[in-house]
Amino acid sequence: MRFAKLHGAGNDYLYVNGHETEVSDPSALAVRMSNRHVGVGADGLILALPPEGDGDVRMRMFNADGSESEMCGNGVRCLAAFAVTRGLAAGDTVRVETLAGLREVALHRDEAGRIVRGSTAMGRPILAPADIPVDAAGDRAVDVPLEVEGRTLTMTCVSMGNPHAIFYTDAVADWPLERLGPAIERHPRFPNRVNVHAVEVVSSEEATVRTWERGSGPTLACGTGACAVGVAGVLTGRTGRRLRCYVPGGDLEIAWPADDAAVRLTGPIEEVFTGEWPEG
Repeated sequence: MRFAKLHGAGNDYLYVNGHETEVSDPSALAVRMSNRHVGVGADGLILALPPEGDGDVRMRMFNADGSESEMCGNGVRCLAAFAVTRGLAAGDTVRVETLAGLREVALHRDEAGRIVRGSTAMGRPILAPADIPVDAAGDRAVDVPLEVEGRTLTMTCVSMGNPHAIFYTDAVADWPLERLGPAIERHPRFPNRVNVHAVEVVSSEEATVRTWERGSGPTLACGTGACAVGVAGVLTGRTGRRLRCYVPGGDLEIAWPADDAAVRLTGPIEEVFTGEWPEG
């Protein structure tokens, strides 16, 4: 089975062309291939499948633990590039069908014609607690308390087609992500589990972000998470509608228009290598 490895700001996935290869058990395959010691190593597996609706390509993504997620901002951007370079989509605007809805990706090339960046219309943020979902009172979960491991934390919750919990701190490097991340991910207040983000505000237009990704653990970047951080910054008055997120794997740019329309995510795309896996 042929595959390619691509990453967006260090958020790496393994891509398989589902037009030519049928994967019988993608969940189990994601676990085997994503293992960084005895597999290829990745945050998960993404299949490029024939569209079922108005898209050019359909995306299914599986985390490193085998769980399926609705969407991935970095993953969908790289999938668009994978589809164009494999002839699955034409032009540099690609419509991708995801479990969170249709996402349109505009690809950008360097002077040599290589695809190096992408900008994605990520859809409107979902703010109603029942729809995120999170167990919280009121019409929005903004700066609400969360009891975890004997501590009371303050969180803001946003869905970008998948759930996110944002925690602000004065020292993001010292925030105990590896300890609190798994406890918050599986906290009973999140029926579908949750992505966890520790955020340090640098200025009204900049923030440093560390992420515990649902189903994958610590990641170098999370595209939908960066979008959620941008929305949370506006909701809490901490940052403006344009935000540069400094993540361990690079920078991601977020824009949320004043009319509260779709959040736009812009970031890098890099194909690392291709290979052959001995099973499907």
